[in-house]
Amino acid sequence: MIELQHVTKRFGGRLAVDDVSLRVPAGEIYGLLGHNGAGKSTVIGMMLGQVWPTRGHVRVSGFDIATQRRQALRNVGAIFETPAFYDYLSGWRNLQILSAYTAPTPPERLREVTDWVGLSARIRSKVRTYSHGMRARLAIAQALLPAPRLLILDEPGEGLDPEGIHEMRQTILRLHRELGLTLLLSSHLLGEVEQLCTRISVLNQGRLLFEGPLPQARAAGNWVRLRTASFPDTTRRLFEARLIIAAGDGHRVQLAPGVPADELVRRLVQWEVAVFEVAPEKQTLEQFYLNLMKQPSASPGPAAVAPGDPAGCLPPEPPPPEDGTPPL
Repeated sequence: MIELQHVTKRFGGRLAVDDVSLRVPAGEIYGLLGHNGAGKSTVIGMMLGQVWPTRGHVRVSGFDIATQRRQALRNVGAIFETPAFYDYLSGWRNLQILSAYTAPTPPERLREVTDWVGLSARIRSKVRTYSHGMRARLAIAQALLPAPRLLILDEPGEGLDPEGIHEMRQTILRLHRELGLTLLLSSHLLGEVEQLCTRISVLNQGRLLFEGPLPQARAAGNWVRLRTASFPDTTRRLFEARLIIAAGDGHRVQLAPGVPADELVRRLVQWEVAVFEVAPEKQTLEQFYLNLMKQPSASPGPAAVAPGDPAGCLPPEPPPPEDGTPPL
């Protein structure tokens, strides 16, 4: 659905994105992770044709974003940066105005998208009365108006309280499950990414550190929980046999590259070591992310491989109604 090929972006002398290649397959919920300034927004801007790459190619839905922007974005909805609305108008009137910038949208479609995001009961209320979570759902409704197959969400949970985060998560899962959308989201909420995403990429200082399925990230590091009669003696022998490269916490060992857990078990049985537990350990996404960030920032290793304007654009002021009163 999205493909970046050796994409680099410079702003003057500053390198914002450095030779990034990644793929977002159709049907995935894809998480784009990284600290502030890592290049996430620049990458999304290039996907939406709002930022031009200095070098490389960006393809969306099979079309080159630089030369075929209209075709590339025909089936794309997006919330990029902070959505802007007319606070003195109703949510319904906002959707009418914003949809008119691209193509007339029938009332049936407006009702459909407001129902999808759970705003039907308040869609006639003025936006200034909306909570932060309701404004976020209105932004998703706008992004859904052109019936996209790809939805790009930039920090969809930012500023939401726990209840709002839960509602946003359920909305995203429902759109994926029932509409079959491909979703790409950037987020600092690693716990939400872990519950939502099927595939992730991690950026650091504009470079891609990891790209692959979420289970691959959880299994990274090759750590095993090991409980024996004497952990120090056992780990000493495992180090000597070059089966492990690290040990810690009195019950965890890191297998050497290429060494499977069953080889560890076989050797311990061979040595007649009393073993109480041997279990591959899956780390949380937060642990995986923090371990990646500990890599030297100057030389992070190669990455592991396993229609319409976006809602973030500030709309122009609508003309006043003939009677001089604000429209509802």
